[in-house]
Amino acid sequence: MNKTILIVDDEQDLLDLMEIILEAEGYNVIKAINGKEALVKISTSMPDLVLLDVMMPIMDGWQVLKNMRKDARTENIPVVMVTAKIGIEDKNRGLQEGASDYIGKPFSPKEVLSRIKSILQQD
Repeated sequence: MNKTILIVDDEQDLLDLMEIILEAEGYNVIKAINGKEALVKISTSMPDLVLLDVMMPIMDGWQVLKNMRKDARTENIPVVMVTAKIGIEDKNRGLQEGASDYIGKPFSPKEVLSRIKSILQQD
């Protein structure tokens, strides 16, 4: 069965690029442009993994992650933070708050794919 990945980012170009890369690898892709939309799509589609930007309008990635970890239905969905905030404090915060991984922007598509594969194989 194909795994479903939700990509959450406020940059449309990045959403489109990641969709192309992930679909080429056989993943089903869902996209959300902000955190509020992401929470709706997470609860309705229950993706296998979420690629989550931190800095977004309306609701940031930290708030999305907190909401996911408080909900019994979504608390175990792996979340990979994908962000320009690459300081060690930010990375530690992400991992402490329940992210499975933390990738800095700009990133290599190959790196993102290998990390996704590694996380999904753990399921």
